Amino acid sequence: MAENFDVIVIGSGPGGYVCAIRAAQLGLKVACVEKRATLGGTCLNIGCIPSKALLQSSENFHQASESFKDHGIEIGEVRLDLARMQARKGEVVTANTKGVEFLFKKTKLPG
Repeated sequence: MAENFDVIVIGSGPGGYVCAIRAAQLGLKVACVEKRATLGGTCLNIGCIPSKALLQSSENFHQASESFKDHGIEIGEVRLDLARMQARKGEVVTANTKGVEFLFKKTKLPG
């Protein structure tokens, strides 16, 4: 048996999840279609957010190895742990996608 919806949102990226949540808040029956296993679209899963997490880690590495001494902070040899940097990126992505998932549950949207 087919379900009927008032609104079908294609994609759960930053525009899609906001649209779906708002429509549900207004009392509409909403379906949100997402091709990935996690909500958040390209931005949260593989685009903007992971890139920014890696950029922040890279900037921190640069600051520690080059700029801290200008502020009188000496920390010795700075080493890069790429596996940990990648793991942190994954943690940031998970936290953001779980946040969208929580908002869907809170608004009683299927996710």
